[in-house]
Amino acid sequence: MTPRSLRVVLGGLTALGLLAAAGCGSNPDAPDAAGATGLVLADAYEDPSLNPIAGYSETGYSKIYDGLVRAAPYQAGVLPAIEPALAAQLPQASPDAREWTVSLRTGVTFHDGSAFDADDVVATYRAVLDPTSGSPLASSYEMLQAVDKVDASTVRFTLKYSYAPFDRRLMLGIVPAESVATPGPADASPLNEKPVGTGAYKLESWRKGSEMVLTANPDHWGGEPAVKKLTIILAPDDNTRTQRTAAGEFDGSWLPPKLAATFADRDGYKVVAHPSADFRAVSLPTGHPVTGDPAIRLALNHAVDRQAMVDNILAGYGKPAYTPIPEALGTFHNPQATFAYDPAQAGQILDAAGWVPGPDGIRVKGGQRAEFTLMYFPNETLRRDLSLAFTSDAKKIGIEVNLEGVDRPKFRPRIPQDAGLLGGGDNPYDPDTQVYALLHSTYAQYDANNPFRNPGAYRNDAVDAALDLGRRSIDPAERTRAYQDLQAELIKAPSAVMLAFLDHAYVVKTDGAFTGTVPVLEPHAHGTSWGPWWNVRDWKPRR
Repeated sequence: MTPRSLRVVLGGLTALGLLAAAGCGSNPDAPDAAGATGLVLADAYEDPSLNPIAGYSETGYSKIYDGLVRAAPYQAGVLPAIEPALAAQLPQASPDAREWTVSLRTGVTFHDGSAFDADDVVATYRAVLDPTSGSPLASSYEMLQAVDKVDASTVRFTLKYSYAPFDRRLMLGIVPAESVATPGPADASPLNEKPVGTGAYKLESWRKGSEMVLTANPDHWGGEPAVKKLTIILAPDDNTRTQRTAAGEFDGSWLPPKLAATFADRDGYKVVAHPSADFRAVSLPTGHPVTGDPAIRLALNHAVDRQAMVDNILAGYGKPAYTPIPEALGTFHNPQATFAYDPAQAGQILDAAGWVPGPDGIRVKGGQRAEFTLMYFPNETLRRDLSLAFTSDAKKIGIEVNLEGVDRPKFRPRIPQDAGLLGGGDNPYDPDTQVYALLHSTYAQYDANNPFRNPGAYRNDAVDAALDLGRRSIDPAERTRAYQDLQAELIKAPSAVMLAFLDHAYVVKTDGAFTGTVPVLEPHAHGTSWGPWWNVRDWKPRR
């Protein structure tokens, strides 16, 4: 973490723990700060479904649902912790980590008034595994052999093999057993638009593409939240959202880092940054005649100036990335696994591999010009700016990158052929959940339903072996060595060009009426479900 980003993150978090983020004149429930009961927030993204079986809130960020466990506040330098939610205590593993027993919290009810018990947990996880559901999460639970009710308040998970981090897979929201009693496609379930959870907030209304309103659940097992109403306005365009935030329409908003930084010295606002395992990287398809060359891949990793990207594009809200395992994963992170920024060394690597400069300065090998296309999402200014910087750095060592803005539906099928500016870090609460699907050759075959798994079709026996050892070992020291070795191998034979880990930046008003937010390590997902509002259920009125 750079000194600037460390200062901003910690300073912002400390400050926000003392200040509030409520009290907006646009909120009909908040005529003034002292009397505020709700928040109006702006987001750039809207989940297409509110059904956990269909993939919603795998990491427990939903305010509508509770999982068995949930993320705990962030502590720098150690593996992110979890804490019980619908579980009465943390899950208990057998000595070989193949059986996991969960004692459930009692006295919990769903939003429809029905009682929560073991049948609901069993039904939720069986629905994920049921092929007729077509759940996109099924492959995340491929180690799960069975889930059974022991008694009304106890559930047992039986695994196919030892899996030490299985408790990190238990953040998924629990749905009523009745809602999944009839097998069928998850994407056709009423839960997609009419969710029934046990969470601290209920869905009051949802105008898709425009606005969602959540109201406090008076019967929540953790107590009724003091923030009574959350109004979430969808504003996808970064610049428009920034202008509306500056106009005072919102109590808070997620913004790209450079736009968030414009509020740093603005009266009445505060920039808050949360650490994340959310990375940006350039995928390099192994089937492409240029990006598939190991020398090209290695040279590009030495050619990019990551620190300049963090300083100039992320406005200091982030840190350079060399492998997909961030510092936030504690001892699993290998601080020696880095690439020196050294364009001269990059040139020597290409010279040795037979890539020689052509008349226009672009290198050529066997008649193949060192040229490829890099796709990015045109509506995301951050990905655009990182793509431009990457292209400039590549040109300096004789590699031409052609930028192309491509919308998501057209982006996906081109992943096997063209490089892409990608984001990742979907589940950063263990190194296995962070990197297995991203790197293992099992996922090298293109899957139209999961196109971002191993997007470069990378194959490396040493990496596979480390991933498998880390997944199946129950010895903490052995797991640590496996992931340290994995990162060392990626420096010798990179799968992609990792660019940076982001600190997610948020802008909040400083005249609010509540206090209580604390930091959390965020995954790739960000927005009003995370940031200062991830624990809004626990906020209290400012005294």
